[in-house]
Amino acid sequence: MSFGFILITAIALSLDAFAVSVSCGITQSVKSTGDKLKLAAFFGIFQGFMPLISYHISKLVIPEGWKYAGLVSFIIMEVIGIHMIMEFLSKEEECGYGTLSLRRLLLLSIATSIDAFAAGLTFSLLAGNIYLAVLGISVITFIFSLTGAFFGCRFGGKMKKGAELTGAILIMLIGIKFLVDSFI
Repeated sequence: MSFGFILITAIALSLDAFAVSVSCGITQSVKSTGDKLKLAAFFGIFQGFMPLISYHISKLVIPEGWKYAGLVSFIIMEVIGIHMIMEFLSKEEECGYGTLSLRRLLLLSIATSIDAFAAGLTFSLLAGNIYLAVLGISVITFIFSLTGAFFGCRFGGKMKKGAELTGAILIMLIGIKFLVDSFI
């Protein structure tokens, strides 16, 4: 895993957390700077640790040097991308109105990190430092989530849907790269 690959993957994975953070800002679920920091920290931690968990699980199940690794990675990333597009097309708001309770914060953190869990399966098929990837994903997600919450409070819902679609397209392009690399 190159630094560029980790950065692009981290950005793509963090865009759904960014979109939810914007939504929470729009609905005033995160009013204080402390609420915004808490939201960003939860999203960053969950986005980082979900791929680490699935990475270690898959290392127990998937043999080293598996010849179908590129194809499996492609399928996983395309499924993630399609799922993100389906969320993009839905009209349902994820954050809703009211305060951001611990329960809601945990549910949103898990929901936005499911794609990161799946990405960890892909990481297990690649050579590279998983801990660097986890750190990159966590930091980028924290920054994007914090920025999203502030933007949501300030600018409203103009950017939410665009961020979700951009993330889905990036994830799918990464999947295509895996497929192409497996044939080269």
